[in-house]
Amino acid sequence: MTHFNFQPIGTITSCFKEKFGIPRQSGLIPEARATLDILPPYNRPEAFRELAEYSHIWLTFVFHANIRENWKPTVRPPRLGGNQRVGVFASRSPFRPNPIGLSVVRLEQLDIGHGGIRLHLSGIDLLDGTPVLDIKPYLPYTDAIPDASAGYAPDPPGTPQVLTFEHQAEEVLNKLDELESTQLKKLIRQILEQDPRPGYRQGQPEKRCYGMRLFDYDIRWEVEQSGIRVTELVPFSTTCKSS
Repeated sequence: MTHFNFQPIGTITSCFKEKFGIPRQSGLIPEARATLDILPPYNRPEAFRELAEYSHIWLTFVFHANIRENWKPTVRPPRLGGNQRVGVFASRSPFRPNPIGLSVVRLEQLDIGHGGIRLHLSGIDLLDGTPVLDIKPYLPYTDAIPDASAGYAPDPPGTPQVLTFEHQAEEVLNKLDELESTQLKKLIRQILEQDPRPGYRQGQPEKRCYGMRLFDYDIRWEVEQSGIRVTELVPFSTTCKSS
């Protein structure tokens, strides 16, 4: 059997610092941003000539936080509540025979200079530190298929929710500059509307506090009958000092 060795061409710096809360597909959260720094010897300007003319790109990457020695032929997708098994090849599960992922993301900006190449991205579904293996331009005329069917996941997840911020969370947001505060608030809303809880809990109110690390904040929230309540935004440095 032939074996292949691949070298990452770059590394992702993402707003998502842990797996919980990452959207299950790219493009679902437009405000989710990341940068991709290209590694030598691939950081040659001529390798990126004309790429800035494209609005979106495909990224082939490694699920570096989901690598397992043994693979399983079936998985439990969140879209089916996490209770029903389907074939791994009929899913987007990160637990695969080869832990390789594929995402289409918006290319916001291409920076070339100062001895490095950096791509600014949005609509991402990538964990901080993700190794990227390849980049390809997205071609609307062939990559978008309007009459395609989507099996057990025909529609995007998430439904509009009433989202409220408690006093502590609002105080933290008010200390940021206006643009940063607006973007962070919008990002939190887009993430929580996807209901990142385990599949069997989605759509159900419960007396339980959830949390995730986003940028340098620990975001904590509760799901109630009336909607979602963001209880705290704690700077991660504060969380570390108090733990």
